[in-house]
Amino acid sequence: MPDTAIEIVEVAPRDGLQNEKILLSLEQKAELVTRLIDCGARRLEVGSFVNPRKVPQMAGTDELLGLLPGVRM
Repeated sequence: MPDTAIEIVEVAPRDGLQNEKILLSLEQKAELVTRLIDCGARRLEVGSFVNPRKVPQMAGTDELLGLLPGVRM
C-alpha cells in the first residue's frame, strides 16, 4: 500500500470572512489566525490581495501578514 498524506489547508480567514457582513479589525483577524495556529493549523490562507472596494473584508491583507510571525508567502 503506497504512503499517502492528507494536507488540510485552513481557509476560514479568507473564504469564511469574505462571506461575512461584519468587518473585523486587523487585530481581530490576527487573533483568529493566531488561534488557528495554536490549534495546530500549519497551512492557512489568511487573505487575498483584491480591491477592497470589491471585497471589503480582505482590506489590509498586506498589513495582516506583517502582524503574523513566521509567515511565508
